[in-house]
Amino acid sequence: MTSPSISQRRPNIVFVLTDDHAAHAIGCYGSVVNRTPRIDEIAEHGRRFDSCFVTNSLCTPSRAAILTGTYSHVNGVYSLFTPIDASQPTFITQLRDAGYRTAMFGKWHMGHGEGHDPQGFDHWDVLPGQGDYWNPVFIDAEGRRTVEGYATDIITDLAIDWADSLDGDDPWCMLVWHKAPHRPWEAKPEHRALYEDPIPVPDTFWDDYDTRSVSVRRTAMRVADHMTIEDLKEEPPAGMSYDEQALWKYQRYLRDYLACVHSVDENVGRLIDWLRDRGDFDDTLLMYSSDQGFFLGDHGWFDKRLMFEESLRMPFVLSYPNRVPAGGPYDRIVTNVDMAQTILDAAGVEAHDRMQGRSCWDDIGDGDVGGGDTAEPVEGFYYRYWENDDVIHKAPAHYGYRTDRYKLIYYYNDGFGLPFTGFFTYPPEWELYDLEADPAELRNVYDDPAYAEVRAELTAAMWREQSRVGDAPHPSQPVPPGCDDVPVATMPDLPRYRWLDPGPMH
Repeated sequence: MTSPSISQRRPNIVFVLTDDHAAHAIGCYGSVVNRTPRIDEIAEHGRRFDSCFVTNSLCTPSRAAILTGTYSHVNGVYSLFTPIDASQPTFITQLRDAGYRTAMFGKWHMGHGEGHDPQGFDHWDVLPGQGDYWNPVFIDAEGRRTVEGYATDIITDLAIDWADSLDGDDPWCMLVWHKAPHRPWEAKPEHRALYEDPIPVPDTFWDDYDTRSVSVRRTAMRVADHMTIEDLKEEPPAGMSYDEQALWKYQRYLRDYLACVHSVDENVGRLIDWLRDRGDFDDTLLMYSSDQGFFLGDHGWFDKRLMFEESLRMPFVLSYPNRVPAGGPYDRIVTNVDMAQTILDAAGVEAHDRMQGRSCWDDIGDGDVGGGDTAEPVEGFYYRYWENDDVIHKAPAHYGYRTDRYKLIYYYNDGFGLPFTGFFTYPPEWELYDLEADPAELRNVYDDPAYAEVRAELTAAMWREQSRVGDAPHPSQPVPPGCDDVPVATMPDLPRYRWLDPGPMH
């Protein structure tokens, strides 16, 4: 039994976040392509979240949702090109107001300059934009500098050095946010050499998209067709057929991607060992996640954005041995919007009234923190991707609703003039998947008469959840039957870029 003095101690907090690390490339999530023993170690000493999902599968919006505990339409970060108003409340500002010392290291990726650089941190040291893997530039309050070495190692070094420099007993929280394993997957040579053997190809690699919408078919994310020289590092060998070249590209892609993950796993191990050497591991809330999932050749794709499972699902593992008993997987639905309030709950700090998430802390701890499984599970969650028809990936704007069994998606195909969205709108389309009967999401059953009742129920549930979180439906979607009394939010004042309008003449 933990003594009261230990159990009441406020935890130090280490939040490791990576970029584009798919859950199915982590050992404890059942990876068949790699091993991640040090990330798995966190789950072994704590909990693995099996139903953690992103609410807008894109780097910048997801990071904003994690920090603020709000959806994109509330925090104002809709796409890669809508920077954050960094003055808004975050779990960091709440912790700092409660006496925590706070720091941020690595990939910020939510804009730079006045109003956009990190705020609420006692110290920050971040990569500009996407940042570089090798000899990266860092920005802090004093300016820019180049640091020699590999970004994943450097970010860990900076975090450890900061925490080691602290005096006194006040708790601290540091964000260790990596660039890896983001495109273009520039790995250490010694790690790349570990993945030269053939890597298993996903069952859905040759997906022909039968029954899927035109919106999904229009995306430019195919491994076979859209990998660049920068991605592959060399030209494909001459004389290959289209199919042979597609498989060659897949092997190159996964080799480099997994080698970047290998470095991340090593650096997670460095943090674990450092905490143990300090005698702090048991009293530290240590978390590992990624800003979203990623397609690893699934459905023939790379990248994210779409509401398919590989993109939608976030890895999330945490340990805090003195408060969270090691246990089995936590399978209730959790989203990135819930993370801020869960962290604050663990620290005994009040959440800001503006936050929209739901803490799951009472569900996962021992008697001191609630007894386990005390909160009502949610029936489903709301998702919205705003960056319509962007010039690189051509992904459709859409929103949707996912329950434990079903997923409903409405592709409204309109960018509202948001920065980096395309010129055009396209006809709206629907998709519906039965995840129990079709876990690979190969059969869109939206127009199947056998699912008519399910379709009606999900459409109404999505409309109500969209209203609950304060988001506005697209004008093309009719009000579902039985939802006439549901309040409808108004569209926020969106930042717009008119590609074809040069503005007033001077």
